[in-house]
Amino acid sequence: MYAGCSVLSEEQFLCSICLDVFNHPVTIPCGHNFCKSCITQHWTVNVQSQCPMCKDVFDRRPELRVNPFISEMADLFRQSTVKKTRSCSVQKRTSSGEVLCDVCTGTKLKALKSCLVCLASYCDTHLEPHYRIPGLKRHELIDPVENLEDRLCKRHDRPLEMFCKTDQMCVCQFCTESDHKSHVFIPMTEEYDAKKAKLGNLKAEIDQMVQERRLKIQQIKQSVKLSKEDADRETADSVQIFTALIQSVERGLAQLMDMIEEKQKTTEKQAEGFIKELEEDISALMKRSAELEQLSCTEDHLQLLQSFPSLNPAPPTKYWTEVRVHSSYEGIVRRSVAQLEETLSKKMEKLCADVQLKRVQQYVVDVTLDPDTASPYLILSDDGKQVKSDEMQNNVPDNLTRFSTCNGVLGKQSFSSGRFYYEVQVRGKTDWDLGVAKESVIRRGKIRLSPKNGFWTIWLRNGWEYKALAGPGVLLSLKSKPEKVGVFVDYEEGLISFYDVDAAALIYSFTGCIFTEKLYPYFSPCGINGGINVSPLILLPLSHTN
Repeated sequence: MYAGCSVLSEEQFLCSICLDVFNHPVTIPCGHNFCKSCITQHWTVNVQSQCPMCKDVFDRRPELRVNPFISEMADLFRQSTVKKTRSCSVQKRTSSGEVLCDVCTGTKLKALKSCLVCLASYCDTHLEPHYRIPGLKRHELIDPVENLEDRLCKRHDRPLEMFCKTDQMCVCQFCTESDHKSHVFIPMTEEYDAKKAKLGNLKAEIDQMVQERRLKIQQIKQSVKLSKEDADRETADSVQIFTALIQSVERGLAQLMDMIEEKQKTTEKQAEGFIKELEEDISALMKRSAELEQLSCTEDHLQLLQSFPSLNPAPPTKYWTEVRVHSSYEGIVRRSVAQLEETLSKKMEKLCADVQLKRVQQYVVDVTLDPDTASPYLILSDDGKQVKSDEMQNNVPDNLTRFSTCNGVLGKQSFSSGRFYYEVQVRGKTDWDLGVAKESVIRRGKIRLSPKNGFWTIWLRNGWEYKALAGPGVLLSLKSKPEKVGVFVDYEEGLISFYDVDAAALIYSFTGCIFTEKLYPYFSPCGINGGINVSPLILLPLSHTN
C-alpha cells in the first residue's frame, strides 16, 4: 500500500479548503473529499449545503462519515513526507558546513579540490592520482565547490570551458561547433582574467570613491571645527566690542548727567546772587520808607518844607523787571546722543578693524623671496626678506620662472588651500605693487596686473595714488598713508584683503575669487624714480597670535 501511495502526487492528499493533508477525510455525495472539520465549518458559515468544488447543491445536509481508505492513504503519505523532510535536514546539515570527498566510503573526508573534468571533489588521498597520472594532470582543479553538475552544458553534458562573447555566456566545446559556430568565443579562463581585471579596476574605483568620501567627511568635520573656532572667536570679539560700546554709552550718560547737574548748580548760584541783591534793595527801601513815614508824621511845618526838596522818592536800586532765572535743557539730550552716536560709530569702526586685523594675523606665515623669479633689475637681501630696484640689469640666469622686464618677484612659499597672512613694510616709498599671483602667470615681457591675468594686487603711484588693480582699476581713498601693509588670503572663500597695519584699517578686498591652482605672494618695489623710490620692500617678522 505504501508503494502505491508513493507514486501519487501531493495534491491528491490535500483538502481544498485548508490546503493541508486530509485529517479525518469524508466523502460527500458528489464524490469530493474534505477534512470533516473543514466541510462542517464551511456549511456552518454557508446555510446552503453546497460542494465547495463542483458547486452541487444538496436538498438536505449529508451525513458525514470518515472514509477509512482515504484516511489510511493520507496517514501513509504524511509519514513518508516526514521521513523525507528528516533526510533532507540531515543532508543539508552535512553539506552546509563543507564540501566532502565524492570517493570516500563510510566516513567522508573534507574535499581538498574539485575537478572540472571529472566533475568530482576529492580529499587529499583520492586527489593523489591527479598529481601523478599524466592524463589526469591536465585536468583543471579548483577549490572545492558544490553542485559540479551546474558546470556542465545542459545540452551536451560537457564541461563549460569557452565563453561566447556574442551571447555573453559560458559554453562547452560542442557548442562552439554547433549553435555558436559563427560567434566570437574565447577560453573561459581568458574571459575570467579579463572580467577579474575589470572587477579589480571597478573595486579600485569604488575604493577611491570610498576614500574620497572619507576624506570629504574629514573635510566636513574640519570645516565644522573651524566654524566652531570662528564662532567662538566671533562671540569673544562681539563681547569685547559691545562691552567697549556699553562703557562708552555709560560714560556718555555720566557726562550728560554731570552737565545737567553743573548747569543746575550754576542756575542755583545765580539765583542766590539775585536773591541777595533783592534783599539788600528791600532793606534800603524799608529804611527810606521809615524815614518818610517819620517825616510825614511831624507837625513842624517849617521842618517838613525845608526837608522835602532833599528827599528822593526811593533810594537808587537795580531794575529787576527784565531779570529772569531760567535754565533751558531743550535739545541737550538730542545733542548729547548725536555726539555719542558719532563717537560710538568711530569707536566701533576702530574696534572692528582692530579685531579683524588680529583675527587675520593669526594666520601669519613666514614668506621669503624667491631669487629664481626676481627680475634682473632687482636686488634681494641674503636672507630673502628685502627687495629693492637697481638701475642696472644684473647678470642672473635666464630662468623660465623669472620676470624678464617687470620689476616683480614671487615668494618661495606657495598656497593651494587654507588661509595665510604676511606683512610688508612700504615706508619711504613712492611706488610699489603688492598682492598674490597664480603659478601660471606670464612672466616674460610687459605684464598687465589684473585678476584676469592671474594677479590680485594693489599699488601706490607718485606717493599719493592708491589703486586696486581689479581690471578696471579702483581708486582708493585712504585716511592715512600706510607704512605697513598686511596681505590676507582665504583660498576656499576666494578672498584677498589688504590692511593698513598701523591704522588697523581695511584698504581693499577682492571677493568671490575662484582659485584653481597654487598662489604665490607677489612683490614689486617698482623703479627708483630718479632716486626718490630707492627704499626696499621689507617682509616683516610676525609671531603667531591666538
